[in-house]
Amino acid sequence: MLSIFLISSTSLIFIGLFGVLTRKNIVKILLSLNIIETGINLLLVAFGYKEGGQVPILTSSDSINQLINMVDPVPQALVLTSIVIGLGTTAFALGLTIRYYKTHGTVCIDTSDEEEVSLNE
Repeated sequence: MLSIFLISSTSLIFIGLFGVLTRKNIVKILLSLNIIETGINLLLVAFGYKEGGQVPILTSSDSINQLINMVDPVPQALVLTSIVIGLGTTAFALGLTIRYYKTHGTVCIDTSDEEEVSLNE
């Protein structure tokens, strides 16, 4: 079961990396970065997975005796934090993309001939 999560997360990371490296459209690059983030989150959850593990919620004195069988809650907490931070950074990046579109008239990161001339001067 763990290998499925590892293969899936690694695949998502490489698909996102491919998108970041090959695309010129800023929106597509942002989507690729979110795919990488999803792959990393899945990888963290996979590392915290425990076969036959129980939810780490203590409901009675008997559950204290079964602490060994409980799943580590730290990876899930990290993933939740990562999702919130990812949402904020994506919203900020989309705001910057809108600003870029208003100033350049496109969302592609190719430089035009006029910009190359002004950069060389």
